[in-house]
Amino acid sequence: MATEISKGDKLYEGKAKILYKGIETGTIIQYFKDDATAFNNQKKGTITGKGIINNKVTELVMNNLERIGIPTHFIERLSDREQLVREVDIVPLEVIVRNVVAGTMAKRLGIEEGTPLMRPLIEFSLKDDDLGDPLIAEEHILSLDLADDEELSEIFDMTHQINDFLRGMFAGIGINLIDFKLEYGRIFDEDGIGYRLVLADEFSPDNCRLWDMKTNEKLDKDRFRRDLGGEVEAYQEVARRLGITF
Repeated sequence: MATEISKGDKLYEGKAKILYKGIETGTIIQYFKDDATAFNNQKKGTITGKGIINNKVTELVMNNLERIGIPTHFIERLSDREQLVREVDIVPLEVIVRNVVAGTMAKRLGIEEGTPLMRPLIEFSLKDDDLGDPLIAEEHILSLDLADDEELSEIFDMTHQINDFLRGMFAGIGINLIDFKLEYGRIFDEDGIGYRLVLADEFSPDNCRLWDMKTNEKLDKDRFRRDLGGEVEAYQEVARRLGITF
């Protein structure tokens, strides 16, 4: 596979990825970096090889979700660190799925981390780094016209399907999917009137919590957030269990 990929102008550089304009109209090239950040970019570091792992995990997850009927923006992986995706209009929400109490939910509600939830919980936060991505209610979303009733219903339906599938997929390799974040985008028809919602961004140990089912060992970015060490080995272990080779 070629290491140099033809691409257009740099569009945006975020905390974990760089986006370039694709050669074909309506496409974007995502480049996955090794940079690691936490606490709204207050903590910064590097996890060697993270970008390669996140690219390949995202490829696997997106392809598997497409097979069960979840539309995504993913087209193909181009190299170890780059993938081609469809250009989308991002819905300005982070969709947070929780199966077990952890992280900010444990602190916010005073519940012991690791407490299983009676049913999956879906929360929303506003995509705004300057504000710290604050949690918002469904009524905020509708009142602020961030999404309409139909879109919100579709987001709930797809998110529950994604959670059901991924919990089973990770359970099959001895990993408990504790929580994760998703983003959705709109792909418009050529006339610019009609559109469809698709899953966008990425799915990797960067944006989910993965605990070993036997030991509760953390296999995700919490190892970086909490100064636990072993970040590289944790990411590699997730990839290994998923059958990803390098």
